[in-house]
Amino acid sequence: MKNVFIDGSAGTTGLRIYERLRSRTDIRLITLPEDRRKDPAARKDALNSADIAFLCLPDDAAREAVGMIENPDTAVIDTSTAHRTNPGFVYGFPELLGRKEQLRGAKRVANPGCHASGFIALVLPLIEAGILPPETPLSCVSITGYSGGGKKMIAAYEAETRDPLLRAPRLYSLAQTHKHLPEIVQQCRLKTAPVFCPVVADYYAGMETVIPVFPAALGVTIDEIAECYRAYYAEGLVRFREGNESSGFLSAAAYTGRDDMEIFLCGNAERLTLTARFDNLGKGASGAAIQNMNILLDTDETTGLNV
Repeated sequence: MKNVFIDGSAGTTGLRIYERLRSRTDIRLITLPEDRRKDPAARKDALNSADIAFLCLPDDAAREAVGMIENPDTAVIDTSTAHRTNPGFVYGFPELLGRKEQLRGAKRVANPGCHASGFIALVLPLIEAGILPPETPLSCVSITGYSGGGKKMIAAYEAETRDPLLRAPRLYSLAQTHKHLPEIVQQCRLKTAPVFCPVVADYYAGMETVIPVFPAALGVTIDEIAECYRAYYAEGLVRFREGNESSGFLSAAAYTGRDDMEIFLCGNAERLTLTARFDNLGKGASGAAIQNMNILLDTDETTGLNV
């Protein structure tokens, strides 16, 4: 039986991971009493006693936690932004080409960002297939439920006397400095960062990432793009969906509560949108972290997941 420690179990992602793992019989959760949860000595001991440690912390605290680990057998899955572009960490998106093999036996894993997961799932296969040149200027709109903002934002949206402006979708990261951009650029090997437009809306969880492209400008057809996705995602928790929604609408909440992702194409030969739908707390956070843990444990990667 493997020992697992969640450093930062009081946060949104940490709580979700804890809730998912506490009933599993193949692992033993290391927990700290409330009065020692932030005690450096207690945390260091727990980190070094763990076979797998989840870091659900702010970036600086995550870097500090990694520095506390002296046990060479402790594997880290960091859910913060701190190590996503660090070459010493494997970027934990198992469906990417060759990535699952890198994850097996890895001791340092960076869990992907939620918006970044949708963008990378849509763009990287096309770049690797030579369909989308890495110097292509791209733009992206990605909508999320308010749980993506953590406890403070959840409290604001769920307050009895809340700001009426929260009823409508809100564009944020207006200066084009969103924290997921570095990993997007690095993982997709882009020559320039996309124009990235994240939007938070008045629903709890669920994410929809949309990238517009002009197939003719790329010299490809919709069928060629579809075939690329179909082949790339022949297995795993990212799936290419054939056809469109019969209702004519695409809800960003369609995959709420799930740990997989669907991608599909909408449009025509002139104008096309690449779209990914998933749960920002699932495949965009805790679900992805547990999937990575399962791979490190050499067990079925869907264990404990809702797919």
